[in-house]
Amino acid sequence: MTDRISILLILVRFVVDNEARNLVKVLCMSKNFKAAFLILLGLALALLGVMLLLDRDIAVLNPKGIIGLQERDLIILSTLLMMIIIVPVFILSIVISWKYRAGNPKAKYNPEWDHSHVAETLWWGVPFVIVFILGVITWKSCHDLDPFKPLVSDKKPLRIQVVALQWKWLFIYPEQNIATVNFVQFPEQIPLNFEITADAPMNSFWIPQLGSQIYAMPAMSTKLHLMANETGVFRGLSANLSGRGFASMQFSAKASSQEDFNAWVKSVQESPNLLTVEEYNRLVAPSEESQPTFYALQKEGLYNWILMKYMAPHE
Repeated sequence: MTDRISILLILVRFVVDNEARNLVKVLCMSKNFKAAFLILLGLALALLGVMLLLDRDIAVLNPKGIIGLQERDLIILSTLLMMIIIVPVFILSIVISWKYRAGNPKAKYNPEWDHSHVAETLWWGVPFVIVFILGVITWKSCHDLDPFKPLVSDKKPLRIQVVALQWKWLFIYPEQNIATVNFVQFPEQIPLNFEITADAPMNSFWIPQLGSQIYAMPAMSTKLHLMANETGVFRGLSANLSGRGFASMQFSAKASSQEDFNAWVKSVQESPNLLTVEEYNRLVAPSEESQPTFYALQKEGLYNWILMKYMAPHE
């Protein structure tokens, strides 16, 4: 009895599948069905892309700092302006390829048709306007978001010196006489004046949710001005391939209240770990996946001493 039911179910499924195939064949012969299918397919792909973007926490699209917010808006505005050209080009590519395919005898062949002023104006004029607008936006944003440009604020900036090592980050607080490895803390709503160099191959310092990345090079000091709009722990990383330990060259950037920051500074100042020249020379040695370490700073002017290592002989 069971075998008969199984055979019957197989026969029913075969008939249904055949009917479904015949229905699809009939529908595929309809031009309206083909057009609707292509439109629905395009909408489905677009929806899938949006869902994938919304499901991921993309740091540059989820900024927590004043510079990061401006850069996010710039990315979105530039993308939307470029989509004015990109979307019609993709649509026309599909439409023209389908309409003028070899199997379409109804497509009108007109090789003498050219010099259309309307068409020429559209495919030269619109891109020209878009590129001009993007040029103006780029010129203005390059000046507004200049990493060397201090942020306007009625609060005193916090000065932090950054040294890129192999494969870790050293942060020096010259006014607080402390230093840290792979961890940096600062108060929210306070301008941060980063001074950046390297005692290793060229690297790039970046906290994506706060803003711009900038290169760190030996014997050269660059600047970067950022500010966190809210408290939180943000991912910092190396944005330039620098060898075997590049992937693990990350650090935590913590924005806290002013009270928490003051308490943290006091605890680090009382740390038994002393950052002397001897300890610094030990840190310079290449190491991977270094854990956050905190030091009371003993070597005065350590940042300038590191810079001068590559400029003049010294002890």
